[in-house]
Amino acid sequence: MFDRRPLVVSAFVLAAACGDNSMTSASAGSTSVGSSGGADTSSGGSGVTTGAPTTASETTAVTSGATTAGTSGPDTTGSTGAPGTTTSTSGPGSTGDTTNGVMSSSGGTAGSSTGEPPCPQGTILCEGGVAKVCDGVGGFESTEMCPKECAPGLGCVDCIPGTGMCNGNMASLCNDQGSGYVDSFCDDVQGVMCDAGKCAGACAPDSLGTSYIGCDYYSVVTPNVAPDTFTFAVVISNVSDQNANITVTRGANVVTTDMVPAKTVKVVSLPWVAQLKQGASTAIVPDGAYRIRSTQPVTLYQYNPLEYTKNGQFSYTNDASLLMPTNVWGLDTLAVARNTLNGLSGVYSVVAREDGTKVTVAPSATGGVIKAGAGIAANGTGMVTLNEGDVLQVLSGVGGGEPQTPDKADITGTRVTSDKPVMVLGAHNCTYIPFNSCCCDHLEEINLPVDNLAKEYLVTTPFVKAPNQNPVIKARMVRVIATTDGTTLTYDPPQNGAPAMLAKAGDYAEIKTDQDFKIEANFKIAVSEYLLSQQEGNNTGDPAMTIAVPVAQFRTDYSFHAPVNYESNFVNVTAPTGAKITLDGQPVGGFVAIGATGFTVARVQLSNAGDGNHTLGGDQAFGVQVYGYGQYTSYWYPGGLDLKLIPQ
Repeated sequence: MFDRRPLVVSAFVLAAACGDNSMTSASAGSTSVGSSGGADTSSGGSGVTTGAPTTASETTAVTSGATTAGTSGPDTTGSTGAPGTTTSTSGPGSTGDTTNGVMSSSGGTAGSSTGEPPCPQGTILCEGGVAKVCDGVGGFESTEMCPKECAPGLGCVDCIPGTGMCNGNMASLCNDQGSGYVDSFCDDVQGVMCDAGKCAGACAPDSLGTSYIGCDYYSVVTPNVAPDTFTFAVVISNVSDQNANITVTRGANVVTTDMVPAKTVKVVSLPWVAQLKQGASTAIVPDGAYRIRSTQPVTLYQYNPLEYTKNGQFSYTNDASLLMPTNVWGLDTLAVARNTLNGLSGVYSVVAREDGTKVTVAPSATGGVIKAGAGIAANGTGMVTLNEGDVLQVLSGVGGGEPQTPDKADITGTRVTSDKPVMVLGAHNCTYIPFNSCCCDHLEEINLPVDNLAKEYLVTTPFVKAPNQNPVIKARMVRVIATTDGTTLTYDPPQNGAPAMLAKAGDYAEIKTDQDFKIEANFKIAVSEYLLSQQEGNNTGDPAMTIAVPVAQFRTDYSFHAPVNYESNFVNVTAPTGAKITLDGQPVGGFVAIGATGFTVARVQLSNAGDGNHTLGGDQAFGVQVYGYGQYTSYWYPGGLDLKLIPQ
């Protein structure tokens, strides 16, 4: 054990205001709804049929059950107030005369009619290693010789707050209370080094801030019936001006290393994790996640799978997810997925970044039917311990209701809490949306911690482009999930049939609509959106899932990726009326108003020329959703967001 007290040279702290000429003062539900039905799983997991479009606007609601003072040198005479007036002070215990002051019984000057007042009662000053508490009248209530250190405003402490030391890559920084040191590992794989007790570098937490941009990520395979010949991959977008060195590990094993040049994008293919992809039952997979670290700030997306067609074969089931860097993971998250479909499960995956992470799950009213395993009971309750890189994959069971009505088993609204930060990813193996409309497709998306959720969201309708046709608006599903009992909801413009209240935390409402609108609540809510099956019209696309970004998490700049191997890619830009937005340096036009909200949306088709890397910037904060289509498949994810802590 080494002595972690930094070498501190004690300085005499002077406080004329307290009458000591060698002191300085300082301060320190009821019915579940979902999309399930009879899946045609032939030919790669899904058949393809066509059908008439549904009504453009339908809704279904679901609910369930210390003060500073001036300084002077010892035994000096100086100006203290009005010109020409001086005060002579003596050390503690002196009975000497003063010019304008009154000597307290404990020593020191009680103040001056023309000088500064005494330091406030209770103020803690330091004189060398002695802590002194001001009595408010010029003396001291008490003094204490500190066995270790004295910190102004705090008194005797184990260490001086803000001071620290380095022991190799371990940074030790004294906490704000001076009661001990907080250790941080400065990861040289991320180009981070220790400096004076703090981690320093472009990837240090203090440098990164709190957003979707980071240097340390985990990627997780989720269940998918797509053939193994297709590729699971992460797409890394380097947003910095420096080349980024990338290291991918799984457990103790290095999977690959790579370099992403500044302001470019690179696709990194990774092996499927068979146990996670097959998803036979709820399980813990040790070291099931890939860890991706970079020496420069990047953004990360995962594609499951990457291609929608390969070697003349269609995957029939794709989606993509934005990933969150580890420095913004949370302790409390609502899982968001969809209903079981013909035995194919909705899923939530939990990933730990630290050993000994205790995870507790509490099901929603619809989340109590689970394929049990790994400490998670069939009723959806359980507590498990995960180590770094472990994955808890929870699968919904068969709850009844098909084929005439949706399966009642839906993990949406399940609460995932932990004693150390985790990432939660919501997914579905392959589902119809609506439940009886062909064909099925894979879903997955990051689930935001409750700390990052808010009360106000804007949700916008996607474009869809059938072959050889112009883009048109297509309806989608919107889910609203309550974090708190007694959540009230309002909509602008109003949505016919949409509920005004969610009774219990974890309850959700689902709205099928082709309108753009704002959702407001009295408590925090989570909001997700889903593309509809190909049979729902336009003869292209299939289900995909995204999360809506709270208005409070909008940004003024984004870097995102849209894969050029898809037939068409789009971005929805949601911005305040009159905001000036540029895409790849060119002005964005075509904005239309969203009700009376003061916000507008522009739906822009992206060019497939180039590498798929794009930038957006604006003079006001705005939101971004990115999505694309191939035959029988699609993807959808938020183009980025801030991840600020938002109070309830």
